[in-house]
Amino acid sequence: MTSKSPVRAAEDIDETALSYAEIKALCTGNPYIKEKMDLDIDVQRLKLLKSNHLSQKYSLEDRIVKEFPQKIAFLEQRINGFESDIKHLSENTHKNEDGFSPMQIEGKLYTDKKAAGSAILEVCKAKTSPEPIPIGEYRGFKMELLFEVMTRTFQLTLQHDLKHRVTLGNDVFGNIQRIDNMLDNFADEKAESIGQLEDVKAQLEYAKQEVDKPFAYEEELQTKSNRLEELNIMLNMDKNEPEIVDSEPDEEINRSNRDYER
Repeated sequence: MTSKSPVRAAEDIDETALSYAEIKALCTGNPYIKEKMDLDIDVQRLKLLKSNHLSQKYSLEDRIVKEFPQKIAFLEQRINGFESDIKHLSENTHKNEDGFSPMQIEGKLYTDKKAAGSAILEVCKAKTSPEPIPIGEYRGFKMELLFEVMTRTFQLTLQHDLKHRVTLGNDVFGNIQRIDNMLDNFADEKAESIGQLEDVKAQLEYAKQEVDKPFAYEEELQTKSNRLEELNIMLNMDKNEPEIVDSEPDEEINRSNRDYER
């Protein structure tokens, strides 16, 4: 359930099917049979653990080469974008006595917050297509309006270096407040991206350490595999067992021959 290694594994408890030679050896009280059966289970379990270890190793190698570098590059670009947008926002914010910075909508400049909010709602009402359309500029950011079909809401995208989206409502002042809150939250979003970048870099270093670790039970697997091979040779388990021929067909043939001779 976590991204850390190693994963937890549970083995399946299955029946042990005995061969004819094993049953015969058990009947004779051969002490090597129990050892062989125990080794069969242990070797199978260790091979499964090794398979899981190799699977994790290949997954980590793939993440080290592809996933982590892509995430790091994306987050670094996003952090740089926030730095650029924060600077641009500061340079283009000119608030009046009401704390409102002029907003341009469809070529007209609005210095009154209520009038600007009403103009946004009018553009929403006049929109006939869900496709995004440019509607103006605010605090140095170009504004683009679209209708989200799935949620049945109007979305406003503001862009300078990065794209920032806010969901619009039906309130004149509420929409302006939502836009300002989103723009003024750049510093927090940048800090969050920095935290994510540090986490990804830590995961990358952890993955590099884990991928170089050998299989912890390799020596035990080799030792038990070699001993199992010795027991198989000793007990003649590695050869094909002779088939038990049913006697009934021979009886039928003999009976037919006697009938023919009569």
